[in-house]
Amino acid sequence: MKTICVIPARYSSTRLPGKPLKDICGKPMIVRVYERAKLAKNVSEVIVATDDARIFDAVEKNFGKAIMTRADHKTGTDRLAEVAEKISDADLIVNVQGDEPLIEASLIDELVAEFLADENLQMATVATELSDAAEMQNPNNVKVIFDKNNNALYFSRSLIPYPRNAGISKVYKHIGIYAYRRNFLLNYAKMDSTPLEQTESLEQLRALENGYKIRVIISDCKFVGVDTEEDLRLVNEIYSRQKAKGSRQ
Repeated sequence: MKTICVIPARYSSTRLPGKPLKDICGKPMIVRVYERAKLAKNVSEVIVATDDARIFDAVEKNFGKAIMTRADHKTGTDRLAEVAEKISDADLIVNVQGDEPLIEASLIDELVAEFLADENLQMATVATELSDAAEMQNPNNVKVIFDKNNNALYFSRSLIPYPRNAGISKVYKHIGIYAYRRNFLLNYAKMDSTPLEQTESLEQLRALENGYKIRVIISDCKFVGVDTEEDLRLVNEIYSRQKAKGSRQ
């Protein structure tokens, strides 16, 4: 099975303009994401998909691979599907967000392993347990609930499940890392937007509303996605500590 990892990246960002090119310990963030994804053992190729020449040049100058895509895509999935159309021999597409510079390569390998173990699986993603009450209530943190087979039941910006009886069910934050079989991705990108998707502004609900299953992998990895200057400072601190630790070893 040929697996490719695609990192969609666009220059514009409401809260942090030019986000993919923000510096993280001497390199653009998009390059840091690319380098982490390259460490995955079960991925044949890593590609940054962008519509901006500045991002393309930054990746290429740091010995990475980038593809220019159309500028009229409404979603990252649309951009992902354009790449999938161009790489016809790919079996599995892993989508890593361009603002996750702390992505663990082992997690990418876990996603791929799910598809190797289940030939009927079409789509998978990741979640991590939340313990902080404020984080649970934050609508920017998408929550997910799933069945006994770890297939998603629903995603929401609201707190789910509602804690009528506290302490029974855990709360899980959805992490926007996905894997798709290529043919499913191409069909998924062509599906009409659905009511719940529009209500919550969560694209993955389109798959559930059309009756498809989304496998959810539970991870203990700590994720710090970069949406603000504060996030960027935190990630730089983490990289600096890792660099200092590595130099002492």
